Amino acid sequence: MLTYEKIDENDEYLVINKPAGLITHGAPHIKERTLADFLLDEYPRLDKTGEGPERPGMMHRLDKLVSGILVVAKTPESYRNLKKQFQKRTVEKNYTALVYGQIDKDDGEINFPIERSARGFKMAALPLTVGGEKNEAGRRAATEFTVTKSYINYTLLEVKIKTGRTHQIRVHLAAYGHPLVGDDLYGTHKTKIKNKKLGTERIFLHAHRLAFRDLSGKRKEYEAKLPDDFKKLLNEIK
Repeated sequence: MLTYEKIDENDEYLVINKPAGLITHGAPHIKERTLADFLLDEYPRLDKTGEGPERPGMMHRLDKLVSGILVVAKTPESYRNLKKQFQKRTVEKNYTALVYGQIDKDDGEINFPIERSARGFKMAALPLTVGGEKNEAGRRAATEFTVTKSYINYTLLEVKIKTGRTHQIRVHLAAYGHPLVGDDLYGTHKTKIKNKKLGTERIFLHAHRLAFRDLSGKRKEYEAKLPDDFKKLLNEIK
């Protein structure tokens, strides 16, 4: 059974490593157990922290098929402190991402606006300009990337997001022409076939670093190790 790994814990907050395959929190249509359920089992008082028992102490999330680091507030004071930092975008979030294809530059920034697509269950990246004018549609989004390692058919990236839009990294990298390995929702027909051949059951995106300030104002930085299945694929690809 999937559950979470504790990275650090104190009276203010809990820092955890969520595995791929575990939903962060529930919704009316979700029947399986979530990270929120596991947290409430161990910390029943979290149902009074945050925005209700569906999201106990949570002010950010990771997609089901994505792994990595999350911080959960254990008190209302800590929740307010952390949420304010997320809203001001002062929390530092770094990800490891494996994408299809070779990226021919060492680093870059993707800044297509993002809005919910007409299909409803996914997001869409929009062009920066329309008819030569700045596109005012969608919400501003910015994703920075640095190439960590180049393979023949893949590129390993370190990604940092300046904004926190739904599916932001997935949408941006797909719009940039390099979908994440394992991402069937935003991948192309060709990459979906490749995902099936790889037999992957996850998206190869891992939140490996998180930095914020605690209630005393002290900067705290945490890292979540790369999962074994991620390391295994990196050893197999060319």
